[in-house]
Amino acid sequence: MTDHKLRWGIIGTGNIASRFASQVPTSPTNEVVAVGSRSLDSANAFADKWDIANRHGSYDDLLADEGVEAVYIATPHPMHVEWAIKAAEAGKHVLCEKPLAINRAWAEAMIEAAVRNDVFLMEAYMYRCLPQTKLITQLVRDGELGTVHQIQATFAFAAGYRPESRIFADDLAGGGILDVGGYPVSMARLIAGAATGQPFQDPAAVTAVGTVGETGVDEWTVATLFFDGGVTAQVSTGVRLGDKNQVRIYGSKGYLQVDDPWFGGDGKPTHVTLHKVGEEAREISAEPALIYTAEAEAVQAAIASGAKEAPEMTWADTLGNLTVQDQWRAAIGQQYASERDDAIIPTATGRPLTRRDDAPMTYGTVPGLDKQVSRLVMGVDNQQTLPHAAVVFDDFVERGGTTFDTAYIYGGGRGEKLLGQWMTSRGNRDDVVVIGKGAHTPHCDPESITRQLDESLERLQTDHVDLYLMHRDNEEIPVGEFVDVLDEHFKAGRIKAYGGSNWSLSRFDEANAYAEANSKQPFTLLSNHLSLARAYDVPWAGCRHVSDDESQAWLRERQVALFPWSSQARGFFTGRAKPEDTSDQELVRCFYSDENFRRLDRARELAAAKGVEPTAIALAWLLHQPYPVFPLIGPRHVSETRTSLPGLSVSLTDEEVAYLTAS
Repeated sequence: MTDHKLRWGIIGTGNIASRFASQVPTSPTNEVVAVGSRSLDSANAFADKWDIANRHGSYDDLLADEGVEAVYIATPHPMHVEWAIKAAEAGKHVLCEKPLAINRAWAEAMIEAAVRNDVFLMEAYMYRCLPQTKLITQLVRDGELGTVHQIQATFAFAAGYRPESRIFADDLAGGGILDVGGYPVSMARLIAGAATGQPFQDPAAVTAVGTVGETGVDEWTVATLFFDGGVTAQVSTGVRLGDKNQVRIYGSKGYLQVDDPWFGGDGKPTHVTLHKVGEEAREISAEPALIYTAEAEAVQAAIASGAKEAPEMTWADTLGNLTVQDQWRAAIGQQYASERDDAIIPTATGRPLTRRDDAPMTYGTVPGLDKQVSRLVMGVDNQQTLPHAAVVFDDFVERGGTTFDTAYIYGGGRGEKLLGQWMTSRGNRDDVVVIGKGAHTPHCDPESITRQLDESLERLQTDHVDLYLMHRDNEEIPVGEFVDVLDEHFKAGRIKAYGGSNWSLSRFDEANAYAEANSKQPFTLLSNHLSLARAYDVPWAGCRHVSDDESQAWLRERQVALFPWSSQARGFFTGRAKPEDTSDQELVRCFYSDENFRRLDRARELAAAKGVEPTAIALAWLLHQPYPVFPLIGPRHVSETRTSLPGLSVSLTDEEVAYLTAS
């Protein structure tokens, strides 16, 4: 044990910062040593009030203070992401007020910054650190209520209506769901987890009704959370209508009532009341604790143990909570202006987007294009909102990525719109490589290529795509008709290079023979499936793979640039594939075989030897092929991008490449 105290700096000087500063000095393991504000006068006034030695007239100055080990971020919600990331980059541990971010996407960026800089990060749901909360979950785990069936949780208050105040301001992410609605959501998820022996449980569905006011923020709303196993939760929140802020948990043996769930007495004696069939109501006392002291001590204990997360509020818990809050807001039609598809969206830190010095990306070239093509290509079809797209795309570029794969049909055109708005926000169209695709069945004809390309360029807010792929082939149309229209767009500058996706190799050769005979631009790229797990079928009608020996010989001879989709075999190497698990019928149909499970075992063997995941070995195998390969990846979250990249730096010998696919 050590008598060292964790040295805190506070970012922000509002009411909640004052409450933190007033309580932390009571802790034997924590002390507040600095405060930062946007003006030195404000910092001085705060520091004088709470006897804080170091005061800084900017947040940057506080982060530069070598005496600060951890920061408590108490700014308005939209500022959390910028200052949490900057704090992590400064090597400071971070406790950030709830909500961690205004949506899940920005929170993922904050967590990635903590991972990258090896610092602690926690969302400040202080009630989670209280003895009372731990008592509640223990009673549920011990079966005191029998089978838990329903949870009711409320946190609402009636604020005086002032449109300019933080509570009602769109640009400050006002409204009840983010301000206090996360409390009942997090409690419901905590109890649902306790009832099933888990740290928390995420709902399978969320429904809600509510009132969105004239300023665009939610003023009162109630939601129902449906959990697997039959548990439901009713959660409510509001900023223009108060309620009895209480938690009730109903089970087969009775119910538990918590009258002060969010503050737990705040240093005063507190209790919960257990009502059971055939018994007198029983008050069960919890040890009193100051809420911010308990929170600081939970952080200090985790950091002292070497952990980067605290069990009271893990990163997965935070992301699950924000997912529900996102769903809740969507269910009642609430969205901030900064989240809309037409927003000029800033980077998480407010700084210009640049590649990081430690970015591992490698590059190749495609004939006809004078840009570096990143060896990994970001699929633009898994992003749900502009903030989601911005976080994933920004992270990819920071890691050295340059190339984005879009298609006319992805999300009904939404993928192209999100990429276009992101490029407009970043001003980086000339720095990235855009792959466009059109002419998907049943609109696979020359006329559709032109019509769809025009619409795609409008969505993308650009006058050209760098690489163009026909999404399918239509062998009833002479191949020369396709070459003619593609060559026309090439000559007009709307396409820099082109090829086919899910084309047979014989038709690809036929197209290039026609191009050569008629002085047209040839096909120079192909996008068929290839992965270390050999494909025995394809997931969608009209798709093609190049897993067979004849196709591999063709690629080696032609040296055509291959952009393989499903390069990770739909998660075959992530641990999802097990011979006894046949729940994913598509995975089974396409990839289950004795041969592929041997390849999986060998990938695991090499992964263990090289200190990486099997997915990295599968990716490295693709990148070590004797022809140019640019695998398409489809991460839904930045953490998935992070775990994909190690394959770029894995070195395989020719013998290891052969070993992975040997009979």
